[in-house]
Amino acid sequence: MALDRRAELGEFLRSRRARLHPEELGLPDYGGRRRVPGLRREELARLAGVSVDHYVRLEQGRTLHFSEAVLDAVARALRLDAVERDHLHRLARPWPGPGQSARTPGPQQVRPGLRRLLDSAGDVPAYIVGRNTDVLAWNSLAAALITDFGALPPRQRNKARLVFQDEGMRSLYADWRGKAADVVAYLRLDAARHPGDPATAELIDELGADSPEFREVWAEHRIKDKTHGQYAYLHPVVGRIDLGFETLRLPDDPDQALVAYTVEEGSASETALRLLAAWARESLQTV
Repeated sequence: MALDRRAELGEFLRSRRARLHPEELGLPDYGGRRRVPGLRREELARLAGVSVDHYVRLEQGRTLHFSEAVLDAVARALRLDAVERDHLHRLARPWPGPGQSARTPGPQQVRPGLRRLLDSAGDVPAYIVGRNTDVLAWNSLAAALITDFGALPPRQRNKARLVFQDEGMRSLYADWRGKAADVVAYLRLDAARHPGDPATAELIDELGADSPEFREVWAEHRIKDKTHGQYAYLHPVVGRIDLGFETLRLPDDPDQALVAYTVEEGSASETALRLLAAWARESLQTV
């Protein structure tokens, strides 16, 4: 089913209240008298400078006509980062009324020039990811590093499905739980960007039904955009590779992003990556 933005907004705000400690904000903690972790609604409203009723209506999704100033005040009180702040504003916008539906995004296409760019970067693992963590295009080194995307049915060329449904992914990432949390955080952000996309709802429902771990991570309500970072891979052919990644979003299609991996010069991981590239070339020659 489609994303319930009223429920999503309330869960998001409650999760962010729960992570704040009253004593850090100069508020009394009342010892053991707190029944729930984090700030009470009344305390959050006071910090934001809005009435309690105003904040309660926001958290319960009873209306979506709050000014940007109010939303910014709540974001500051909750100490949201830039991605979380934008997420709050997105969830708190009015949604389509009765008899209306949100626009369903169409299929994504990768330009031929981008495919040529991927192929020309032979020494750099790189791929293009689209909505719902779908892998739309890749080069041979990315396939050698992560999985043979070309051998998978199109439906399975999806980072979320791979991470939670492919046993090989669990041994590939040194910190599988951290990778899983990141993928879910990307997916949750994407779901809010396209609340009317049936493919998003289908993917979330499928993973929630199949994987207790997905349900556990989803309940954490993390939000994260894919920008840059680092993962350690335990590759079955060349061993451990520590790789950074950089994400470049396409100006004319922000729902597509090119993800390219980097390696520290002179490191053992650089040697391992070169060995992996040589192995990938040999594998292609024997096909």
